[in-house]
Amino acid sequence: MEALFSLRGQVAVVTGGTGVLGGVMARGLAEAGVRVAILGRRVERAREVAEEIRTAGGEAMPAPADVLQETAVRAVREEVLERWGRVDILVNAAGGQVPGAVVPPDGSFFDLPADGLRAALDLNLLGTILPAQIFAEAMAAGGSGVIVNISSMAAPLPLTRAPAYSAAKAGIDNFTRWLAVDLARRYSPALRVNAIAPGFFLAEQNRALLMKEDGTPTERGAAALAHTPAGRFGEPRDLVGPLLWLCSPAAAFVTGTVIPVDGGFSAWWGV
Repeated sequence: MEALFSLRGQVAVVTGGTGVLGGVMARGLAEAGVRVAILGRRVERAREVAEEIRTAGGEAMPAPADVLQETAVRAVREEVLERWGRVDILVNAAGGQVPGAVVPPDGSFFDLPADGLRAALDLNLLGTILPAQIFAEAMAAGGSGVIVNISSMAAPLPLTRAPAYSAAKAGIDNFTRWLAVDLARRYSPALRVNAIAPGFFLAEQNRALLMKEDGTPTERGAAALAHTPAGRFGEPRDLVGPLLWLCSPAAAFVTGTVIPVDGGFSAWWGV
């Protein structure tokens, strides 16, 4: 069983590794013996996360870059290959809500600016496609590798007030399936692509939408909890187990899937 789930010695790149969810997933991989590159826009935070991993006995490197800047992401790939010689795992955790793409409580969809909508679509969808394109090229050269995209339960069940975010996450689900087929058939069946779809988790971008400053849920947060059978918001560590499984040999026959991690949200219509 240990060999079935072992990831020791592998190399991972985690985009959005400077965020709450991405950072926890990066730490989870490091705890499993994976060498991790922390890719994110915030230079100091990337260094902090990498240092936290090293202090805990893991191996990590900061890899500051914007997922939408192709040249910068390619430079990270070359740096990882030069340092560790391989890329086994890519976790596409970069993304989140963009304020300019969210309908205000007293506003209208008709008033959302094109720039805000475009920013949300680019960050979430293109920000997943570009790193996959760049790092999967290195995986294909080696004949194996795993990509785990971070989708959302907003993909099959779009969130009110968040049309661009929901549409982008739906695009990630579609892209996950497309890339899984293309890589397996064109290059190697040992190249696998899956996605994790979190339910309602508290992260930097959505905390104000779900929680008040006094720690009680907002009206929107209360509605989310009411439709989550587990009765709580997800905690970042809830994503680590599914991630490690999808990356491990235990999931060798799993590709093109989207795994809900949502406390039962997708299983219940509230009736």
